[in-house]
Amino acid sequence: MGIDRIQLNDFYQNLLKPETFSDYCPNGLQIEGGGSIKTIAFAVSATLDSITRALGHKADALVVHHGLFWKFHGCKTITGTFAQRVKPLIEAQINLFAYHLPLDAHPDIGNAAQLGKRLGLQQQQPFGDFKGSPTGIRGALPMPVIADELKQILVDTLQHPVILASPDSSAAIQSIGIITGGANNDWQLAANQGLDAYITGEISEHDWHDSQEAGVHMFAGGHHATERFGIQALMQATRDQFNIECIFFDSDNPA
Repeated sequence: MGIDRIQLNDFYQNLLKPETFSDYCPNGLQIEGGGSIKTIAFAVSATLDSITRALGHKADALVVHHGLFWKFHGCKTITGTFAQRVKPLIEAQINLFAYHLPLDAHPDIGNAAQLGKRLGLQQQQPFGDFKGSPTGIRGALPMPVIADELKQILVDTLQHPVILASPDSSAAIQSIGIITGGANNDWQLAANQGLDAYITGEISEHDWHDSQEAGVHMFAGGHHATERFGIQALMQATRDQFNIECIFFDSDNPA
């Protein structure tokens, strides 16, 4: 038993509403494959590893957070290592769906929302602003937690090392903003809104100094590690909607 590619596309369009975002990439169907879908693979990124594994499991579609086409890459020839990703999808007629900011920002299954739920954040609401669209969530812990303790909670939750830039690692934290992935500069939004802490994936050299000097506890838990939960939640939503075979491929990616 399977579904039609158009059914899957319409489901994602209605759920994630990609047309409401001005993104770095085309969201939705990036490579058109076969019309009938019986098995769907999910991964954080469309890499040679995830594509090869999707091929090995005879998936009819691969759904990812990070697709193959980005505006900052400009025009790109299908040669070399890029061709090694694109050609197998086309030759095997595997549909490639990618959702970037729509999956970051979704209030329920989004990367930030899912991480917030695992931390126990209450009263989650949209947070962040990229060209008028939210990119994450903000919320509050039911009880204050010491910054060092929250760091260890994040390590356990993400199964990944966490960098903490803190004005005082023994201070209590309650209000938190979360934008996963590479949103290292958006700690400033947390500062402007009077939040105690900011959680993201990456941190730069200057953010280490600037955030703590501004009084914000900044946690960086890895770009990949902070963006695994949203795609898995999308997989579960897909399985619930269509009762179809779904499989998640995680990558060995410390960044």
